[in-house]
Amino acid sequence: MVSINHDSALTPRSLRDTRRMNMFVSVSAAVAGLLFGLDIGVIAGALPFITDHFVLTSRLQEWVVSSMMLGAAIGALFNGWLSFRLGRKYSLMAGAILFVLGSLGSAFASSVEVLIGARVILGVAVGIASYTAPLYLSEMASENVRGKMISMYQLMVTLGIVLAFLSDTAFSYSGNWRAMLGVLALPAVLLIILVVFLPNSPRWLAQKGRHIEAEEVLRMLRDTSEKARDELNEIRESLKLKQGGWALFKANRNVRRAVFLGMLLQAMQQFTGMNIIMYYAPRIFKMAGFTTTGTANDRHAGGRADLYVRDVYRRLYGR
Repeated sequence: MVSINHDSALTPRSLRDTRRMNMFVSVSAAVAGLLFGLDIGVIAGALPFITDHFVLTSRLQEWVVSSMMLGAAIGALFNGWLSFRLGRKYSLMAGAILFVLGSLGSAFASSVEVLIGARVILGVAVGIASYTAPLYLSEMASENVRGKMISMYQLMVTLGIVLAFLSDTAFSYSGNWRAMLGVLALPAVLLIILVVFLPNSPRWLAQKGRHIEAEEVLRMLRDTSEKARDELNEIRESLKLKQGGWALFKANRNVRRAVFLGMLLQAMQQFTGMNIIMYYAPRIFKMAGFTTTGTANDRHAGGRADLYVRDVYRRLYGR
């Protein structure tokens, strides 16, 4: 057993530092959710102006919107391997860098083909960040606050949508769709800076046999050294257990039920059609007789309502 000898009780100053560190980790990783939300919201307001600029057909408009989802699927295929090889911290860094490249590529696109390619890059970033950020938060948080820290990510997604609507509203008067898409680079650069100061996940460090570093990270995040040592022991024991994988899925009815329910929840969320409304809201409102600026204001109001409802449910019911 590798351990570091420190007093098991922390000073009040250290307790304050622990709380600050937990808050820093939570907010920093959740910025990835903010970027996801911004990308969801910003294309809706920019699409009418992009359509006019490139004279897009309905099929090309669909490609501009759906190319991000295509990239997200590609990112989702590789993010497990990436987070294992590079760690959660540097996977977030990779996602943030791709966010910068994709947003700048979208803003300076000279053709619709370049725009679609840049949107695919943005999607890869979304696929990486939407997997890595919640995973990182769950591995950094203690059991009593894990749900709150992970829900912070979803709250930041919604906040990103609201901010995107505000940004779209501001730029809708001039029709500057390049600024609408390019603004995504600013929080992406912020995420890169924040990730530099984030510690590696203690579970990933333990997987790599770096137990001293894992315990040092846990000491920064837990109230006492004893809790840090106990949690490291739990992590090491859990890593020794063989993962059942497909055999466990076939043999255990409860596992199959849990997987099915998780898939059903995700499918039902998509079947509501909410994402379609988010992406094509300006077109829907325009068909209803609203102006472009009025459409932006209406989406802003809807985004604020979404943020309020999510926050109320998070506070009352948690996950």
